[in-house]
Amino acid sequence: MKLIQKTNFTFTMKQKGILLMLLSALLFSAMQIVINLTGDLPLMEQVFFRNIVSVLLCYPILKRKGLSIFGEKHQQPLLFMRSGFGLLGLVSLFYAASRANQADITILSKLSPFLVTLFAYLFLKEKIARIQIPALIIAFGGAFLVANPAFQSNLFPLFMAFLCAIFSGITFTLLAYSKDKADVITVIMHFSSFCVAVSIPFMVMNFVVPDLKEFVFLTLIGLFGSFGQIALTYAYRMAPASEVSIYNYSGIVFSMIMGYFILGEAISHTSFLGGALVVLASLLTYRYSPQDAN
Repeated sequence: MKLIQKTNFTFTMKQKGILLMLLSALLFSAMQIVINLTGDLPLMEQVFFRNIVSVLLCYPILKRKGLSIFGEKHQQPLLFMRSGFGLLGLVSLFYAASRANQADITILSKLSPFLVTLFAYLFLKEKIARIQIPALIIAFGGAFLVANPAFQSNLFPLFMAFLCAIFSGITFTLLAYSKDKADVITVIMHFSSFCVAVSIPFMVMNFVVPDLKEFVFLTLIGLFGSFGQIALTYAYRMAPASEVSIYNYSGIVFSMIMGYFILGEAISHTSFLGGALVVLASLLTYRYSPQDAN
């Protein structure tokens, strides 16, 4: 009788961070597809549902673990900064996506990983490997080809999309800085509760009762967004921001594939080429960046 020898495979912290970033990108792409299907529901109503689901998911987890719901007193300045910039990024993205050409919004909002690497270098003193510079350029070029932007939208929504990239870059950098300073679920609970509290007054003034299909879509937005946020937050806890942020570009490829199969959006030759460049940049970064000890 043959004995089957089992091989134990363990992931490094960096590999876990990469996988979580890819999962986060997939979930956020799924969320954006559902947003496209929700119709003309008010922006702040979508923001509310996006975050109330997170609150309902995080609260029992924190209670079971016996952790602080909103963080300790000395953590509040950092948590409020993260929550404030996160809300600004969320609102600006929703605003831009409903008022401008989607290709333009994609290319501008996907500047955030590049900004994360820059902010991590400037403020967190994280080193940038030589390969990351050309890899970022390749990834940005791939994002440009996938988005295939026409830049024919009104200026203000495009400006809001660029602000989204800036706010997201600051938020992700704060996530990296808050490593080991607050529990991941506490950070998400703080952010989601902050977004819910701010969105309620605006939602009440312009509330639209969703039908059953719209309610299901709103719930899915909350679920995809919540689990995407959890994966994203853990990704920045597992590895340096400058090493994992580039994998956020995979969301463009995920959106391209889901857009084709779910929304019937055509995939151009430039999209295939851009997707290949994004994958190439990710492989270059993974293969030639300094390896973590973990």
